[in-house]
Amino acid sequence: MRLPSWLSQHLAALRAVLVLTVLLGLAYPLALVGVGRLPGLDDRADGSLVTVGGRTVGSSLIGQSFTDADGNPVPRYFQSRPSAAGDGYDPTATAASNLGPESVVDTLAADPAESTASLLSQVCARSKAVGELDGVDGRRPYCTPDGVGAVLAVFRTDGLTGRITRVVSVNQAAPATPFVTTWQGVPVEPATPGRDYVAEGGLITPVRGDAPARSAVPADAVTAGGSGLDPHISPAYAEIQVARVARERGVDQAAIRRLVEEHTSGRSLGFLGEPAVNVLDLNLALDREFPAR
Repeated sequence: MRLPSWLSQHLAALRAVLVLTVLLGLAYPLALVGVGRLPGLDDRADGSLVTVGGRTVGSSLIGQSFTDADGNPVPRYFQSRPSAAGDGYDPTATAASNLGPESVVDTLAADPAESTASLLSQVCARSKAVGELDGVDGRRPYCTPDGVGAVLAVFRTDGLTGRITRVVSVNQAAPATPFVTTWQGVPVEPATPGRDYVAEGGLITPVRGDAPARSAVPADAVTAGGSGLDPHISPAYAEIQVARVARERGVDQAAIRRLVEEHTSGRSLGFLGEPAVNVLDLNLALDREFPAR
């Protein structure tokens, strides 16, 4: 007996679903698992975990912080690149900050814990902190000495033109002292938390300051990677940390530089990307060769 066309079509669709389920839902995943267990690939399939004395201490593919219980950098270790993934290097929340070059004005709240720093202020604060930690000049253009974006809201009598009537340092909340006392003859006042000076008609004006054009603190020391999980830093960032690590471990700087070079990978295929230093691998090598005293 010939089946009705509607029924034969449904049976054909059901057979297709069953075949594709077996192929793509069972056979294909099992094949990939099998390939992942091949010698040379099994470590990568397991997440490239790093173990010391039988204890897992991290992954060579995922960055981590080297800080104490209060979140302060541990001086005897090389520090990683900043992370915007969750609370830092969270694989379940991999993400960037989504802040761009135009993010220069902080959101100041009455409770400092509820304030939100702009990308510019984040960069300024990180550069200042790295400079103090590693004994280098942490100044950057468009940053105040206290580590926020050097940005003014300039009010004029006629919008974008006319006489200046008021100037506010929008990222420095009262009672902070503005990074400049006057702007074109008008006294500069600190910001009041909760005020939106852009909505009030202020012209946002970043001020470059007298910092060198090329900061001693590299860009990867003050900006987070796109994934938030980057395990590497640039050789330039590693270099400014050498003196501190050598001092804390009581060894010669040349010995620390040797380890940095040994853990620096070159460009992929010889021309893709930039040389990079794996921070976890480097710090583990430090503990093996120069244990902290």
